[in-house]
Amino acid sequence: MEDILMKEAPAENGVEQKKPIRKMCFILSKAGLESVYACFIMANGARMEGIEAEIFFTFFGLDAVHKKRLEHLHIATVGNPGMHIPTLLGGLPGMESYASRMMRKQMEAMDLPTVHEFLDILSASGVQMYGCKLAADMFKITKDDLYEGIDSIITVGDFYQHAQGDGVHMIFV
Repeated sequence: MEDILMKEAPAENGVEQKKPIRKMCFILSKAGLESVYACFIMANGARMEGIEAEIFFTFFGLDAVHKKRLEHLHIATVGNPGMHIPTLLGGLPGMESYASRMMRKQMEAMDLPTVHEFLDILSASGVQMYGCKLAADMFKITKDDLYEGIDSIITVGDFYQHAQGDGVHMIFV
């Protein structure tokens, strides 16, 4: 596991040195169940390894933290090669709801937390969570509309400031 948490550093005197990963910054731009859970699992995994983690929710990713929408997320059935169904079938009425229901049933059987429960876990573990100001303004969303654990609504530039420094990695989900 140590190799995963270390990043190759430039050679000094011909010897490669490894530097620890200090922080993981995730950008979530979509609120499909598959994207949300991937982001949350990676952020939670970082915290479990003692690595700082931050999530920036932008554009449709804001639905993952919107109080009225976060428990009603769906899985994308059209244009999702991981579904292994033809696009035409994925677009049939009711297919997205059916696939989402099946996914939730499978996650429940595996005892995975709901989106809201996962947000509570992330918040309690110290994951910093931010809404995107441009997207919030565009969709007329205020901080009051969002999950209570959102630290603030910030600009992209502000988020980039958080992501600066040695040992910081950014992942777009």
